[in-house]
Amino acid sequence: MSIAPGQPLPTGELHEGSPGKRHDPAKLFAEGRHVLFAVPGAFTPGCSQTHLPGFIADHATFKQRGVDSVNCLAVNDAFVMAAWGEAHGAQGKVRMLADPAGDYTKSLGLGVEAKVLGGLRSKRYAMLIEDGVVKALQVEPDGFGLTCSLSGSLLDNL
Repeated sequence: MSIAPGQPLPTGELHEGSPGKRHDPAKLFAEGRHVLFAVPGAFTPGCSQTHLPGFIADHATFKQRGVDSVNCLAVNDAFVMAAWGEAHGAQGKVRMLADPAGDYTKSLGLGVEAKVLGGLRSKRYAMLIEDGVVKALQVEPDGFGLTCSLSGSLLDNL
């Protein structure tokens, strides 16, 4: 089963920028309103052409609606996530978080096998977190599509 609205985020470990900079998401998102969206893989076509750019473009709108931070998660290493964020101008808009072995993704119940990408990856989703509790969760029905997890769809539900 996957995490659901009304449940607190589990503790875990995500990396940002390098393996040495670690965050516990339960603490990172314990106060305020935060968006966490996940992609199957950095630098993949749908993620690079549509998903990440939408959240970057809508960053100011999220802020206007009271969101404290917008965060991207992928089962990739921290260096790849940092490079992907730099390639798309995410600095100061979208925090790029890495789940290198997929452990946090598994704890959320949102993992998916993607052999073409090398094995375990995250389903594509977007969630709103308020004071450490999931308030909204939009998971693509097939785990990979580009519909309900897009920035505009989450904004429509804020």
